[in-house]
Amino acid sequence: MDKSQGRISRPDAGPTAEIVTASGHRGLQIEELLIFEQGVPGRSGVDLPEPPKVKDRLNGMRRQGGIGLPGLSEPQVMRHFTRLSQKNYAIDSGLYPLGSCTMKHNPRLNEKMARLPGLADIHPLQPVKTVQGALALMHQLAHWLKTLTGMPAVALTPGAGAHGEFCGMIAIRAALDARGQQARRRVLVPESAHGTNPATAASLGFEVDSIPADARGRVDVAAFKAKLGPDVAALMLTNPNTCGLFEPDIVEIAQALHDAGGYFYCDGANFNAIAGRVRPADLGIDAMHINLHKTFSTPHGGGGPGSGPVVFSEALAPYVPLPYVVHGKDGFRLVETRESGAEPFGRLKTFHGQMGMFVRALTYMLSHGSDGIRQASEDAVLNANYLLARLKDVMTPAFEGPCMHECLFDDRFLKDSGVSTLDFAKALIDEGFHPMTMYFPLVVHGALLVEPTESETKAALDEFVASLRSLAARAKAGEAAAFHAAPRLTPRRRLDETRAARQPVLRWKPSGTSRQAAE
Repeated sequence: MDKSQGRISRPDAGPTAEIVTASGHRGLQIEELLIFEQGVPGRSGVDLPEPPKVKDRLNGMRRQGGIGLPGLSEPQVMRHFTRLSQKNYAIDSGLYPLGSCTMKHNPRLNEKMARLPGLADIHPLQPVKTVQGALALMHQLAHWLKTLTGMPAVALTPGAGAHGEFCGMIAIRAALDARGQQARRRVLVPESAHGTNPATAASLGFEVDSIPADARGRVDVAAFKAKLGPDVAALMLTNPNTCGLFEPDIVEIAQALHDAGGYFYCDGANFNAIAGRVRPADLGIDAMHINLHKTFSTPHGGGGPGSGPVVFSEALAPYVPLPYVVHGKDGFRLVETRESGAEPFGRLKTFHGQMGMFVRALTYMLSHGSDGIRQASEDAVLNANYLLARLKDVMTPAFEGPCMHECLFDDRFLKDSGVSTLDFAKALIDEGFHPMTMYFPLVVHGALLVEPTESETKAALDEFVASLRSLAARAKAGEAAAFHAAPRLTPRRRLDETRAARQPVLRWKPSGTSRQAAE
């Protein structure tokens, strides 16, 4: 164990004064070894019976050595994972300002509902008559998604945002093929769109054609119109865009696209900024995915669980994928095969979507109501603009004017300070905050994208602002060396990130082997 990790600077002493503990612990912050380093052969927290004697059928595949699992008592296991959890930063710990990620509070009511018997323990292969309640819930969720967006159809099956994009673009391709317009294979994607947009289009065999942004950080409408032609299949636009800005010309853009015979796909990942205030159908949108794990508060991050339902305009409604829920005289049922008047493009997955996410999202909708959802969007925008107003004199906004649900700064305020954008983010960790999104969107150099969400109080925002203003002042005062050393108050200090990426340590080996950067 490297006991140097136990050193911290004393705030009441000089810059080189340090406190070193023999244990490596720092007060109540306990130095935690890997679980493999704590293991003792033969130790166990449970008593297991001797396995019965059976005929050996392994032949030459018999194991030659131990399986490598650590031997631990029950208290050791509990302490290990408790200590690990205490090293995490989470929305339950403090403000989580990641832009374009919407790390909002997840109401515990949602979790309670998702764990109700009959919802938490159902199986997708149960007979339809035994899951009428679950189908009713899905049907009601679909109703409110269509109501909020003004769209006539929705597919609940997509697993998350990128999967939703995939679903929407397949439907667009199916509609074009049904019209005999297989030559339309060019998709226009603004620079301010999410990066998954061009990736989705390319994965489906479309040609991606980029549209530049104007000085306002919005779509250059003239450049967009110049790219329209008989081979254009669709536009994939994010609104509000990745710069946290609303596209004010969206109705004009939609009309020009439709006049040229193309379809309008909108990335709805930022729907939480406009839900309850704007219906995407009224903007001329043909398909849009909605991240339930962002707008409607279900758990987010770590690769899931996600859910990305897609709403469709009347022009694309016939192509909604299977299965979907309908209600008739005999109750609710799932449409699993093509029916009259519909031309579904097929199935996206074997079953019906993320049931736990459906429960949480509908609980959020019903507990907030239409006025509450509208207020959540308004408060998200208000909080972001409050941060922008409090910080624009010490940090440099990337674009002039108000923002939507997230505010975007660039690194011009750090010019000639010797402090990089990454240094600034690392120093924010020492202040007790998770850094905002750094270096994204790519259209802004040294981007710092902050999304406070609607669930933070003014007091929490003021505390965050105070830390940012202090760091900006220190950077401009010439304290570059301190920024280069940050973070200093974490269980581990700054890693050699380049070496960690190129030479990752993915497997623990007993002591005696050389340590590498990722340790």
